[in-house]
Parts: sequence; C-alpha cells; structure tokens
Amino acid sequence: MLKVFNTLTRKKEEFKPRGGIVRLYTCGPSVYLQPHLGNFRTYVFEDVVKRVLLFEGYRVKHVMNITDVEDKAVKAAAGSMRKLRSITRGNEKIFMENSRELNLLPADYYPRASEDIPAMVGMIKKIVKRSWAYRDGEGNIFFDVSRFRSYGSLSRSRFRNSLNRRVYKDDYFQREAGDFILWKAWKECDGDVYWDTELGRGRPGWHIECSAMSEKYL
Repeated sequence: MLKVFNTLTRKKEEFKPRGGIVRLYTCGPSVYLQPHLGNFRTYVFEDVVKRVLLFEGYRVKHVMNITDVEDKAVKAAAGSMRKLRSITRGNEKIFMENSRELNLLPADYYPRASEDIPAMVGMIKKIVKRSWAYRDGEGNIFFDVSRFRSYGSLSRSRFRNSLNRRVYKDDYFQREAGDFILWKAWKECDGDVYWDTELGRGRPGWHIECSAMSEKYL
C-alpha cells in the first residue's frame, strides 16, 4: 500500500487516486533562460515520483507546463513578441534535449502558457464574478486573499495578520499585502507582447497560468 504525506492534514495517508488514475501536474521550465543543473534537480525528482507511481501499477496522466509568458521572459524579449517566441522556443528545445539525455520519462502534455491564454481569461472571469478579485487604477486584476477564507490553509500562513499595509512589487500596485496579480494590463514598455481579450490588453500573471492549465488538461 502506497502512502503519501498530505501537506494539508500533516499526516501520512493511503494514496487513493480517483478512478485509479493519477492526474499528475508538475512544474515545468520557465524558458526565458537555458535550463541549468538546479532546474533539473526538480525535474529528476518529479521523474522519480512518476516512476514510483508506474511501478506501483497506477495509470498516470502527466502534464508539465512550459512557462513562456512571464516577467523575466518579457524583459529579455525587450517588448518584441517575435523575439519572445525565438528565445522561449529555443530554450524549450534545449530543455527537451537535456531531458532525453537524462532519460526522463516524457509527459503526456507540455502545454505552453502562451497557447492557453483563453483558458486563463476564462478562469479570471469566474474569479471576478465571485468577487474574489479587483482591478487597480491601471487595469491590472488582483486576487483578493481576504475574500477567500481558506486561503493559506495549505501553508498554514496567517495572511490576515499582514493585510493592513499597501505594497509595491515589480511595478504592479497591490491593494493589500498577499494579494497577487492575475492579469497584467499592457504598458508601453511591453511593446507588442500582449493579448487583446475580454479583460483588456495585457497578459496573465504567472499564478493563474498553472491553475488554468491544470484544470484544462487534467
């Protein structure tokens, strides 16, 4: 019998996947730079977990994201969508080659963040409809952690003790400490790196990317 540590309950529990299928979403590369040894420590660990599950006889549906839209990538592209794609596709290719050299088992899906913008927009719209998010004066959309009562239960962090101050981070205004950005409104320095959507012109924040892709593919 396979047991795993449940971070939420802080206990080892019998592993019982629904329908006998393990839906596994693992952190993939942020391809603004070429992957390095520290990155592959994570991917090797994920591979070991997958191999154990397969050895135990489970069916595994594995999704690994490719983060090709985020602040560091946009900065490296200097406001050029063409350059962004050139940088990220090149580094993605190197990642795949390195993974094969390390004999890592391939995932079933490698969704790119840039190709799943509609899924992210759809999820943000649902969050806004539930009044769990707000816009600032520049068109950015933030998740309001004070509106989600169980937020922080996994990490056992008490965010409400620090929600009385305003902060600035990465040039994006946050109304309260702990709130994170879901949609980044376009700025002139972004050049042509943007998507025109129902939320306005801009791009997703990295928090929403994996949330939307895991829901879509798993």
